[in-house]
Amino acid sequence: MKIMDRLEKPTVYIGFGLTQVMAVACVLLGMQFFTNVRPDTASLFHAGVDVLGAFVCVVLFYGCMWQIEMTTRSFGGLVILTSASFFLNELMWFIVGTPRWHTLYFGCCILSKWFNLTMIYLFFLYIRGTMQLEGKLTQWADRGFPILLVASMLIVLANVLFPITFAVDAGGMYSRGSMPWLEDIYLLSASVITTILIFRSASPSRQKWAAMSFILIPILEFLVSGGAFAYAAQYASVLLALILMYCILFNARSKKLAATQAELTMATQIQEAMLPTIFPAFPNRQEFDIYASMDPAKEVGGDFYDFFLIDEDHLGMIIADVSGKGVPAALVMMISKIIMQNYAKQGVGAAEILEKTNETLCADNRMEMFVTAWVGILEIPTGKMTCANAGHEYPVVCRNGHFELLKDRHGFVLGGMEGMKYKEYEIPLEKGDKIFVYTDGVPEAANREDTLFGTDRMTEVLNRKADVSPEALLKAVREAVDTFTDGAEQFDDLTMLCLEYKGGA
Repeated sequence: MKIMDRLEKPTVYIGFGLTQVMAVACVLLGMQFFTNVRPDTASLFHAGVDVLGAFVCVVLFYGCMWQIEMTTRSFGGLVILTSASFFLNELMWFIVGTPRWHTLYFGCCILSKWFNLTMIYLFFLYIRGTMQLEGKLTQWADRGFPILLVASMLIVLANVLFPITFAVDAGGMYSRGSMPWLEDIYLLSASVITTILIFRSASPSRQKWAAMSFILIPILEFLVSGGAFAYAAQYASVLLALILMYCILFNARSKKLAATQAELTMATQIQEAMLPTIFPAFPNRQEFDIYASMDPAKEVGGDFYDFFLIDEDHLGMIIADVSGKGVPAALVMMISKIIMQNYAKQGVGAAEILEKTNETLCADNRMEMFVTAWVGILEIPTGKMTCANAGHEYPVVCRNGHFELLKDRHGFVLGGMEGMKYKEYEIPLEKGDKIFVYTDGVPEAANREDTLFGTDRMTEVLNRKADVSPEALLKAVREAVDTFTDGAEQFDDLTMLCLEYKGGA
């Protein structure tokens, strides 16, 4: 599994936090029994406050993760780096004054400062995404923050050669360098700019102050304690601020998501109502059997199918795939379906349906989306099917009980270019023959190793079930896809349509 995928697992965070708590406890016990370093009561109290703060934060964060799906990876990185900084700080606290740990202490100082710098940048990214910050200042911050981050890291690294901002003497004692204020430039710039962006956003005041808690709570803790806990306790307060900020911002966001979800549910219902979903579709017609299914990757999809009687002797079939996903694709899907069905019911041929639909879509294609489509018109008494293809997947035809991919001639996609012409071809169907059409969501379904299902596996499944009804055939293909993907996320709509010709009346 990829590292970024692991960052969305709640167990990663609770394991990471508890590991740190146990590691600090082991360090303390090790110092008590195996070294001459004896932390005093105040040091143990400081460490206890930090360990308790970290533990509470990890538990709270795990509770949030348990109830909701992680939506911002940068927030996960922010928590991890903050926790790592806390852990390094705890180690440094107990090795100060021990000369033999001088090099390790110096390295820990650099790493801890680097973590702090990165943490600030990740905080900006999280706020930018969650509060949807926009405007020229946000654009300047997008460009400027990475530059300042790298510059600040180089300044910290330069202390290896020159004690510019800090130093660690031979006795292991930490001291400020000749220009310690250089480390504060990035911190102050990031804090001020982010504060301005937060309060200039359109978010409610409650969300703004929740975001500001990341900046204000550590300062307040330092002032209230009079700096008694130095910087160590601030890591715990920063983690608490993160949890507070996350809970409030996500609570506000979840209300918006709930409203959006209700709208998406309605859109799904509308989309389903536009597709023929009652089977058997034509119970009084014994000349053919037809079945179709669509499983969108999101709440609403861009795929669609349609079938309808043009007249008593002709059956129209359409399957199509709109570029893109979600609501925009669904809107184009609905428009395309209505246009194609309208032209088909006027009695025009398959190629002309595609040509007229292409011209209509090109006339006002503001979304700049295109459609791949396959159209077939069955002459019911004779079994002759006239077809045309606009950049869609190859159909699969079953003759004499054997399915085979039919590599028909593709035309250009609909909505891509005006004036396109499409070629018609015929598929003669005998009694018992079937035709199976689908969208690319079937062959391009991927498993956890990113291996595609492919047309070969699809055809193999079709041939194993060649003698079953169209409904059973589609269910068999879907089961095969689910078994192959083994729980991997569905990235594309999965739509199929199958017709069995049973002979003219």
